[in-house]
Order: sequence, then structure tokens, then C-alpha cells
Amino acid sequence: MSLRDRLTAQIRASGPMSVAQYMHACLHDPDYGYYATRPALGEAGDFITAPLVSQMFGELIGLWAVETWSRLGRPAQFRLVEMGPGDGTLMSDLLRAARLSREFTEAADVWLVEVSQPLRDRQRQTLGDHVSWAGSLDEVPGEAPLILIANELLDCLPARQYVRTEKGWAERMVGLDNAGALAFGLAGAPGIDRLAPVGAILEHSPAQAALGEALALRVVADGGAALLIDYGRAAPGFGDTLQALRRHQKESPLAGPGEADLTVHADFPAVMAAAAARGAQTPQILTQGELLVRLGVGARAEALANARPDLGDVIERQLERLVSPDQMGELFKAACIHSAGFEPPAFETLT
Repeated sequence: MSLRDRLTAQIRASGPMSVAQYMHACLHDPDYGYYATRPALGEAGDFITAPLVSQMFGELIGLWAVETWSRLGRPAQFRLVEMGPGDGTLMSDLLRAARLSREFTEAADVWLVEVSQPLRDRQRQTLGDHVSWAGSLDEVPGEAPLILIANELLDCLPARQYVRTEKGWAERMVGLDNAGALAFGLAGAPGIDRLAPVGAILEHSPAQAALGEALALRVVADGGAALLIDYGRAAPGFGDTLQALRRHQKESPLAGPGEADLTVHADFPAVMAAAAARGAQTPQILTQGELLVRLGVGARAEALANARPDLGDVIERQLERLVSPDQMGELFKAACIHSAGFEPPAFETLT
């Protein structure tokens, strides 16, 4: 039985499911879910992330981590964690750059939070066995400061969708049409009190907000900072951002359950509000371009080009893709959740 058949049978037996339930099944079903069976990263896969665009991305995040550790008082031990580490490229580049500080690498207890076994296997090939794996943040030991990176994790967390109709708000559901095929429909009255024009779509991700809350509780208790980078919104808004990607091409989210990557935009305002409610510091949200420029990506690109003049054009194109407003620079945002008493690099208060 395919995942499509399983979901069809479930809907026939129990009724339509929320968009969040559908996303979770497509991504994490243990037998047929995308991340359980066929995650495909890179140019030859379904999507590409910033660490795969250029080594500069991971190297600068590594320098960010070293400077954050220094501003925390250079603790003798801390947890260096990446959530959703893909194929391990970001952590590999991060650790290479961090070797500039032997004290940092000696103090770092490295953890990868990963639920996908195929991706864990690729991470092990990239990083060896000198790191530890966990299925959730709760499994990473506490009682030590935390420096955490999560690149393109929030967009994989399920979201519910609500549509403003002439009669009020209704939840968008996944059900079956008259021919028995998966189809979107509307159901219920969710009790949302928010002004919007008819046809507006409101997305709400309890899972994204819960992660913000969990990170806040951790850094407030143990000290530290979490850097979140993802495509999404920096201010509240409306819009349907649910998308499916297969071989870098968009397709209907209902076309191939479990066969394509499903994502929604990160709701950074909701994540940061949840973190602030738990006592964490939540400085201004930056664009990815702003983050990388403040961390010195221009100087790093120049140094790489000077070392390899034959790759100068390639490095320039990589830089453009990372920071240009019409590529990843504007759509992708960067947010930091941290403990009190210091300002993480790039997020300092501007006067």
C-alpha cells in the first residue's frame, strides 16, 4: 500500500485531516515519508540549501559560533548542536572554521538532532563518529551552555491553514473529491477573530512556536544562543506558502504524498513571541543577506578568490546567490534566541 492509498483509506474511515496532519504524514511516515525514505539534497536532488551553495556559509556560521562562545565567557564545556543538519556539510564547514580556536573545539560537545535515518547515514559519512545523535532537543544533555544552529528546519514543521470565507474563517483540510482523489476542502469554524479580505489564507504552526518555546527554556536555564535561518516572514501576514518540491520543480502538494519535500514559510514573529514569553532575548530579525554581510562574507569571498583566481567567477556567483535580495538574501531570514547578559554577533543593538 502506497502512502497515497494509506491516506485515502484513513480519510474514508475518519474524515478529512488538517494540512498539518497531512504534512507530518508526507514527511515523517516511518514507511513512506519523504525524510524516512528518500531525502534528496543538492543539485542532483530535490532542493539545495545554503551550505551546499558555498563553503562560505558554514564557515561564517562557525565563526559566529566561536564568537558567541567567547561572549558567553568561554565555558570549558558547552553543547554545540545542529538541528536538521542535512547531509552534514554545514557542521563540517563550521568545525573546519572553528579550528582557529583550539579551546572552542576542545570545549564543544557536538550533537546532531536528526530523525531521518538516511540523513544520519550521510552525516556519519561526512563527519565520522566524533559527534552524537539525538531524535529531539530533549535528548541532548543539559547543564551546559547551548550554541545551536538550525538552517531550514522551521519550514519543515507542519502548519495549519485557515481561509477567510464570506461566512467567516474555515480550516483548510485534505479530503477526497467525488472521484476519490486527494483534494483540498474547508471545514469547521475555528473561532479566529482577525480581520482579512475574503479569500485570505492564514497559516499557523503550533510546531514552530513550540520549538521557539523549547529553545527559550533551554537557553534561559543553561545559557547560550540558538541561530535560526530559514525562508519565511519577518512580520505577521497572510498567504498560502505550502509547497512541494521535486527535482527543484514545484508541484501540487497533493501530487505525490511522501515523494516530494513539503514546506511552509517560517513564521518568525510567532517563533520569537513564543521564545520571549519564556524569558529569552529575541533581537531584531535579520535577512540572510544582512547576517552574512555583518559576519564578513565579502572579505571571505575576496580571500577565497585571491587564493583561487581560477574560481573567482564561481565564488562571485556563490556570493550573489547567498546575499542578493533577488536570490536567497532577502527571502531567507535569520533570528536569534539567547540568554540575557550578552549580545550574539551580528545581532548587536544598533545605535
